[in-house]
Amino acid sequence: MSKKILVAALVATGVLSAPVVKADEGSFMVRARAVYIDFKNGQKDGLDRTVGAKVEADNLWIPEIDLSYFFTKNLAAELVLTYPQEVDIKIAGVKQGTIKALPPSLLLQYHFTELGAFKPYVGAGVNYTFFYNTNNILGGVASVERSSWGLAGQVGFDYMFTKNIGLNVDVKYIKMDTDVYAGGSKLGNLNLSPVTAGVGVTYRF
Repeated sequence: MSKKILVAALVATGVLSAPVVKADEGSFMVRARAVYIDFKNGQKDGLDRTVGAKVEADNLWIPEIDLSYFFTKNLAAELVLTYPQEVDIKIAGVKQGTIKALPPSLLLQYHFTELGAFKPYVGAGVNYTFFYNTNNILGGVASVERSSWGLAGQVGFDYMFTKNIGLNVDVKYIKMDTDVYAGGSKLGNLNLSPVTAGVGVTYRF
C-alpha cells in the first residue's frame, strides 16, 4: 500500500490534522500481530436467569494488521484492522452457534522516544464491532444485536532492531457488548469487553 493511500485512509477518519514528522523519522508504521482475545463474558439484565444458563463467546486467536501515522515523533494515530472472525457462542459450556465479528478500532497514541531501541506507548480511542450471522444461535431461535460501540485503551511497546524493523507487544481493553434476543424479545445483555494480547512485527517507513 502506498503512502498516499495510507494518508487518504487516515484523512477519511478525521484524525490527520497535526504537522507530520520529518521524512527521515518514518511517518508511517505497519504492524502484523497474532492476537489472543479473552472475552469478559459478563451477564447483564438477568441474561443467565432468562436463558437458564450462562451465555458466552469462546476466546480465540485472530490475525491483525495495524496502520499508524505519526503526526510528531511522540503522537500517532493507529487504525486496527482484521477480517471478519468466527466467534463460537456457548450456552452452559456447550457450543450452540457461531457468529462473525468485524472489530476495527481507531486509537490516538503517545510514544515515549527517549529510551533508545525500546519504545513504549499508551493509547486510547474507540472500537466499532459489526456482528454477522447474528441469528445463528440455537438453530435460529436466538440472535444477537448487530453492532457495538465502545471505548478502547492500550499499552504496548516496539523494540526496534533497526530504524525500520522491530518487535511489537501490545495489550488492549475494548468495551464491547451485545443484546441477546429470542422470538423478538430481549433476553439480556452479553458484556464481551475483551482484553487482547498481541505480539508481532513492526515496519516503520
